Amino acid sequence: MTEIVPDTATMLKERPAEAAAERTWPTGRPRDAATLIVIDRTGKSPQVLMGKRHHSLKFMPGKFVFPGGRIDASDRRMVAAGMLCDRTDAALAARVVRPSSSRNRTLALAAIRETYEETGLMLGSRDYGAPQITIDGPWGEFVAAGVFPELDALQFVARAITPPRRSKRFDTRFFAVDHETIAHETPGLVGPDSELVELVWVDLAQARDLDLPSITQLVLNELEARLAAGFYPQLPVPFFYERRGARMRETV
Repeated sequence: MTEIVPDTATMLKERPAEAAAERTWPTGRPRDAATLIVIDRTGKSPQVLMGKRHHSLKFMPGKFVFPGGRIDASDRRMVAAGMLCDRTDAALAARVVRPSSSRNRTLALAAIRETYEETGLMLGSRDYGAPQITIDGPWGEFVAAGVFPELDALQFVARAITPPRRSKRFDTRFFAVDHETIAHETPGLVGPDSELVELVWVDLAQARDLDLPSITQLVLNELEARLAAGFYPQLPVPFFYERRGARMRETV
């Protein structure tokens, strides 16, 4: 199902600076990216982990976001425990040119790696022993800590493509995972000189009071509805994009 999202400035109460974002750049192809929403559902109200981006960054400075970023070549090589469920695999493949389960797997691993790089949180399991692979960078730290990333713990909850004529464009897949999958934490990766200067656990109402990008507000609304519906992988996944100046919401 495809529908037109109501006027964004009204629906999301966009801040003037964001609503008037420059669209003077050539329309480039969006790059694959992945984001991970870590959820704590042990209390009365679910909480999500959000980080504040450094004020000096060119992209979304000072905004509170979910950790994430672009695919790295190492994500294609890293071994993992479990597999994405059939429903998640199918939803990730929808509306994609040349879809493949390998690409879907890489996106999920990118979300896990980026979360570690930005927060110090390793998501996965120690039940299988250390991954049997020689690999450098952040994945090498998973190996050293004996943590296997677990794909079947992730749920695909949203997709969004940056509107045309922005300086940076991403085709971002939003995954969610329970906080109980945190297997290890490396301190010192968040601080005044890091990409994320602060981490906070907030419920959804508190999250909306933070300085958020407009798409993050939309995804929070979708996440709240998903949690209310039982938080099942089989639920429809919203896909946001722009067509001829109109913001669209499609479900896959």
